[in-house]
Amino acid sequence: MNQKETVLSLMRDEAKPLRSGEIADLAGLDKKEVDKAMKELKTEELIFSPKRCFWQAANS
Repeated sequence: MNQKETVLSLMRDEAKPLRSGEIADLAGLDKKEVDKAMKELKTEELIFSPKRCFWQAANS
């Protein structure tokens, strides 16, 4: 599983808005890797921001 899939899977499992730092801690990834993956996921409209600095999977 690549980082993008890991981040999306974690966001779906949590089913609540998370900050990128929280995602990095939970996934055991570097925050820069998480930010890169989230940028791609935003472009693909697989995640959205319900409030400033928080993100969640689009189908949660």
